[in-house]
Amino acid sequence: MNIKKSLSKGLVAASSLLLLMGCASGGTSNGEATASGSAEGGSSESGSSEALVVYTNSDSNGRGDWLIEQAAEAGFAIELVAAGGGDVTNRLVSEKANPIADVVFGLNHMFYEQLKNEDILISYEPAWAGEIEEGINDSEGYYHGLVKQALIMAYNLEFVAEADAPESYLDVVNDEQYQGLYQARDDLGAGTAKVIVASILTQFQDPEGELGVSEEGWAFIDRFYENGVQIPEGENHFVALASGDAPIGTIISGVVEASMEQYGADMAYIHPEIGTPQVVEGVAIVNGTEHEEQAKEFVDWMGSAEVQGEFAAEFNAMPANEEAKEQVTDFQKQLFEGLESQQIDWAFVTEHMDAWVEKLELEIF
Repeated sequence: MNIKKSLSKGLVAASSLLLLMGCASGGTSNGEATASGSAEGGSSESGSSEALVVYTNSDSNGRGDWLIEQAAEAGFAIELVAAGGGDVTNRLVSEKANPIADVVFGLNHMFYEQLKNEDILISYEPAWAGEIEEGINDSEGYYHGLVKQALIMAYNLEFVAEADAPESYLDVVNDEQYQGLYQARDDLGAGTAKVIVASILTQFQDPEGELGVSEEGWAFIDRFYENGVQIPEGENHFVALASGDAPIGTIISGVVEASMEQYGADMAYIHPEIGTPQVVEGVAIVNGTEHEEQAKEFVDWMGSAEVQGEFAAEFNAMPANEEAKEQVTDFQKQLFEGLESQQIDWAFVTEHMDAWVEKLELEIF
């Protein structure tokens, strides 16, 4: 079997995640949690000079800086506060009685459903809502799609030969030859890790089982974590793929090309028969914002075909806005070509995810 595992630790994670710390009232932060930008002249069309506080889990690889700069050019002063999807969601819930954020973007619909159920969002139909691929926007208008992300299972060709590649996560768990070679993400404050869990557990859905999952499913995910590689908190997951420390794992479609170039890794993709999980990063307005009109103007601008097209070209993204797809890069088009979406019951997932996380953390980790 032509699989090798490197023990090299030479590659060091180059990116860091801004942590949600404490934000003072009035939309300011403690200086550690945010990257902020303000428009020259200091106002949006609404006439307000106060910065919009924008929570996100999608600021990495220069995206946050790009948005701040583009927003400033358009006349919006924004202050970004960034963390993992679960942490952003929990923060919004904890601040429900006294909201700090005005806008939230980047979360997937699993998180937005939770926020919607908690009455943390307001219903608003942006000017571009009708340009979004059918079935992506919330039917009641609480959140709307910006970017489609595929969570693609992949492997590093330097360490795993094509002939030896697994066909799915079921393969890597059930075949002992992959032990210690695949990433088993336990950072369940992040949206990506939760979607991986959802992708696995929904394949064992059982209305009579514990938390809607069969006994076989819980035994499976126990083995998944026991035989996989956990990446230390704060380290870049792609580094482990590139170094060979864990050369099989999940990569997010929007950062594949940049990560491959940055770390010099030659990746191959796995397309499971059941399909590949796809999520949509959306945008929504926070209930209780004191800058509702300004927030609506910002959302109208941010999700427009022009802005999303520029974003797609700059960051190799796949926009949800159909009119923005002309600017999608050839790499991204090829990445999505022939990719089948895994059908996941997100209502079922949203209902059970918190209990799944609790069980994983208390009984399995």
